[in-house]
Amino acid sequence: MAWDHACRTLKWWLVSGVLLLVPASQPGLAAEVRPPVWAGSFYPADPVELTATIDDYTRRAATSGLLLPDPERLRAIVMPHAGYPYSGGTAAYASLVLKPGTVRKVVLVGPDHRVGFQNGSVSGADYYLTPLGKVPLHHDAKVLLGSPQLFRTVAAADRGEHSLEVVLPFLQRYLGDFDLVPVILGEADPAAIAAALVPLLDQQTLLAISSDLSHFLPYAEAAAQDRRTIDQILAGDDAALAATANNACGKGGILVLLELAKQRNWQPVLLHYANSGDTAGDRDRVVGYATLAFYEPEVEKTMQEPGQLSPEQGRNLVKLARQTIAERLGQPVDSGAAETLAGALADPAYREKRGVFVTLHKHGQLRGCIGSLTGYRPIAEGVREHALNAAFNDHRFAPVIAAELPELDIEISILSEPLPLNYLNGDDLVARLRPGVDGVIIQLGGLSATFLPQVWEQLPDPAAFLSHLCQKAGLPAQEWRQGRLQVLTYQVRYFAEAK
Repeated sequence: MAWDHACRTLKWWLVSGVLLLVPASQPGLAAEVRPPVWAGSFYPADPVELTATIDDYTRRAATSGLLLPDPERLRAIVMPHAGYPYSGGTAAYASLVLKPGTVRKVVLVGPDHRVGFQNGSVSGADYYLTPLGKVPLHHDAKVLLGSPQLFRTVAAADRGEHSLEVVLPFLQRYLGDFDLVPVILGEADPAAIAAALVPLLDQQTLLAISSDLSHFLPYAEAAAQDRRTIDQILAGDDAALAATANNACGKGGILVLLELAKQRNWQPVLLHYANSGDTAGDRDRVVGYATLAFYEPEVEKTMQEPGQLSPEQGRNLVKLARQTIAERLGQPVDSGAAETLAGALADPAYREKRGVFVTLHKHGQLRGCIGSLTGYRPIAEGVREHALNAAFNDHRFAPVIAAELPELDIEISILSEPLPLNYLNGDDLVARLRPGVDGVIIQLGGLSATFLPQVWEQLPDPAAFLSHLCQKAGLPAQEWRQGRLQVLTYQVRYFAEAK
């Protein structure tokens, strides 16, 4: 059924979109566009439905609580390319690291599934089209085609391959406008392909690798195989990765990435793993999916501890959060008060980059809480973003409605930079925590969670605090006793509305 649907979709685009396929090199004729062959089968063809689908996955990913490096250091990402009901939830974790306006060019590398050829195929089109719009090809695509020993246009692969097309709508939604260098990879020497890509990579270029993991193993066997594969990627063990069968359909692209990561000391972070048995399939024959991000090393610099915000400045942030939620709900906002607030927010103190959480309570009960642990954007921007996320994108609660707004109590938390907490064992960890003072982050493998210092009010016993935090991360409640957790602590200055 899915293949029949895909074939019907292909026919429709080739007939209805014939003018899009006329080569641009002929004067006066339309640009050549590679149409969305797999829209309607792997992912929704309707742009409204497609946007809503991606946004729904994104809202779920937004509450992960992962501690991530500065997004300006992001250089590469690995994303899955199966049908969205299967891998879309994992692909959406790219939203944690991809931000609009940060990338001008994407070099997107995916595997050949259908044709069979050596080295790389680069489209000769002028645009890739998806239901979300056209993505122009960057001039660097022609630069690669200038090396025919490594790159040429394999027309059948360009027309029919899904591994690039399925990833593109996520990139469009998260990055906004960018130019594309699409590479479909056959059997190839990773070092040679990596060397060809090096001149294309600058500070505003993202290398995106499209790959699923193991295919059609029973659930437990697949999970173990995928764990080994992810560990090999995180360790940069390209030899082990290359030598293992049935570990990743896009292995060639991942090996190219590992070659570049080795040269440039890029460091990988696992954002999410799942398989089709966790999402939309049975557990007899599953396919694995992971999203990983690669970051360049942090440049050493002298860090200055940001100054403390005054109570008045904190109250302005609370006003900003309420105003932002009210505007989204279409509620009237006093223009004079909004103008006064805008003037106050021009203070340079609000441009410091700090971790920010926005917490909503209603009648003393939690109504939403979302934020960021690191300062990847200025404080005021963080408050705006997380006010909307806490009100409308916290999957634990229904979106806030206008009638609730007067009943909400809003609290803004401004975080210090999280620092590692070294400890010997579970007892030592309990002894080192400062109830009521420390916010705590725990990480193990790809699992992570945090509690703000305010949570000590409900869980004053450190052992109970840690047990609940482990459960929040999806770990056994007593995992903290094993001494395997990475633990970081931070402090918070928080501001609440006057009663």
